Amino acid sequence: MQKRYRRPAAVGLAFLATGLVASRVSAQDTMYVAGYGGSFERLMREQVIPSFEKANNVKVEYVAGQSTATLAKLQAQRSKQEIDVAIVDDGPMYQAVQFGFCAPIQKAPVLDDVYPIAKLADQAVAFGIGVTAPVYNAKIFKEKGLPVPTSWADLGNPAYKGQLALLGAASTTGLHGLIMVARATGGGEPNIEPGFKAFKDGIRPNIVTFAPSAPKLEELLQSGEIALTVVSRSRAVALKKEGLPLETVEPKEGAAALMVTMCPVVDSDVPAQAQKFVQHMLSPEIQKAFAKAGYGPVNRKTELSEDEKAGLAVGDEAVGKLAKIDWPTVNQNRAAWTQRWNREIER
Repeated sequence: MQKRYRRPAAVGLAFLATGLVASRVSAQDTMYVAGYGGSFERLMREQVIPSFEKANNVKVEYVAGQSTATLAKLQAQRSKQEIDVAIVDDGPMYQAVQFGFCAPIQKAPVLDDVYPIAKLADQAVAFGIGVTAPVYNAKIFKEKGLPVPTSWADLGNPAYKGQLALLGAASTTGLHGLIMVARATGGGEPNIEPGFKAFKDGIRPNIVTFAPSAPKLEELLQSGEIALTVVSRSRAVALKKEGLPLETVEPKEGAAALMVTMCPVVDSDVPAQAQKFVQHMLSPEIQKAFAKAGYGPVNRKTELSEDEKAGLAVGDEAVGKLAKIDWPTVNQNRAAWTQRWNREIER
């Protein structure tokens, strides 16, 4: 990302019969939004960004990447931030707030309509409630006679050998998998050891590859190279709507809650537009677009049909059934877990 210069885009000079007159052409600012790639990037580019650009006379440049990559950019650009709005998962967002990368969110009427659970801090808010769960290709499962998983521990079932691909523990989705497998085998965030043991003894032999990104997992599912993975349910919903025969597992230990969050970044040179973009993302119209892509809305005024609610965590009761991650404990240990993962599992 190159250094930005937000000077007026053009100043026109018009020569009129009565003399030389300067004609001003309205300036257009550029705002940088960093967020996920894959199907989420398509949603942002096609349904979210255009209406914001039109209403606010601003050009939005979208920078795609995993949450950890966006957090790394914020760290690298600490003295001169290039990103104006950061979109990351809830775990990295707690770190971004802790490290001082996020500016306070200004009060606005739309924030009064947001569920309290979505307000992570004064500087960060969720715009969607996602779910991380095992997802499988129903067509391949039927053809091969594979059993449908009922527990996170079932990822180690030898029947899935050569059918499984996952993200590594450096990603939020991969970390969710490690934590939930640990819970399913007698551990959890305070005791991750059972999770590592389950991966080494049973799950690792089933894995075809550790994908570098969620979009790559989507490619493997679409090509039929794998039949089972762990992804955000929103991705599965989006791909199913495109015709892929995907089904989501409801593990007995619960699916992991994944809050997709955003914050206006400190030292932005378009702070007003950044605040407006946060409000735009929380508006009922945009919340409905996210809901259609598989994210539970955080704005209680979002109107959804029964079909649109299918598969989503909508309302306090549904959210209460999700497995909530202990992010303070996770963030204290995450670096060590990632190093151990790279050394023992993904080597």
